[in-house]
Amino acid sequence: MSAAPVSSRLPVFPWDKLVPYKSTAAAHPDGVVDLSVGTPVDPVPELIRRALVSAADSPGYPTVWGTEALRDALTGWAGRRLGAAGLEHANVLPVVGSKELVAWLPTQLGLGAGDKVAHPRLAYPTYEVGARLCGAEPVAYDDPTELDPSGLRLLWLNSPSNPTGRVLSREELTRTVAWAREHGVLVFSDECYLELGWEAEPVSVLHPDVCGGTYEGIVAVHSLSKRSNLAGYRAAFVLGDAAVLGELLQIRKHGGMMIPAPVQAATVAALGDDTHVAEQRARYARRRTVLRAALEGHGFRVEHSEAGLYLWATRDEPCWETVAHLARLGILVAPGDFYGPAGDRFVRIAVTATDERVDAAVERLAKAVSA
Repeated sequence: MSAAPVSSRLPVFPWDKLVPYKSTAAAHPDGVVDLSVGTPVDPVPELIRRALVSAADSPGYPTVWGTEALRDALTGWAGRRLGAAGLEHANVLPVVGSKELVAWLPTQLGLGAGDKVAHPRLAYPTYEVGARLCGAEPVAYDDPTELDPSGLRLLWLNSPSNPTGRVLSREELTRTVAWAREHGVLVFSDECYLELGWEAEPVSVLHPDVCGGTYEGIVAVHSLSKRSNLAGYRAAFVLGDAAVLGELLQIRKHGGMMIPAPVQAATVAALGDDTHVAEQRARYARRRTVLRAALEGHGFRVEHSEAGLYLWATRDEPCWETVAHLARLGILVAPGDFYGPAGDRFVRIAVTATDERVDAAVERLAKAVSA
């Protein structure tokens, strides 16, 4: 008898469940306002596109570790933006988008049956998927320091959180890092929304106040998808423990997991410019402000959401009822139970639609209240 397919270990792909609601929303006379997925919609900044085009004549294979210029850009940005001191090239590694890294990290770390991978109770589903792909056991937590450390090999942190937008304080991060080091647990901190703090200032796990000036046992994950509109480029990177990243580098060399040379050049340009990040933040801030006010006027309560690109909202009813209600208004959102059973009375609402579509959603929410 043949072995069970690997896909049998995985949950049903959640977004397939949203298809009928998308059809309902798309039937609105003025079209769908899709706030379900946090995909960038604004143009790629011109200086990044120029860098990509300038490097288009790249006939040779790129390296997995990236160019020296890319590694310089990574260490320089992390020092300037994260406060990470003393990073060297051994402390950085580019990856082919952060989702790829999250999904395959437990496998590349050699985890398997008998090992545990911990993630927040409300979380990006790929943390669980990564554990299941290698046969490890996913474990959800509210407070990581209350976990049983036996068999726990990998601890995922996520601040700012997807989906809730919650930001872990400096004290919470410091306490968690100390606990993980005490128990020999490797910490990977997903910080892809760190540059999008609104009502809180997110702190990296690499900040000296958190890590104590050493990167032993900790790695931070970052992406250019959100802050630079580069989701289509698959440009991300990890920074931290040189021993861990050195091991991943060797494995990824064998797997040919390399960022295309033009994307590496574009990444250098993106990390060297803060102006486009501020401009994009301003776009998201405006959309977030008007959408939040419209949702609250419509009877929603927004919780957390102090950072990131989502509003975590509830009408105190099962999440699929909320999804259906908004779909009838032509607005598509993500049900909270996509991110764990604890989200079953919430929806996640992205602020990544265009100004025109966000304004359409605001108008529909207001009309429904007055009707």
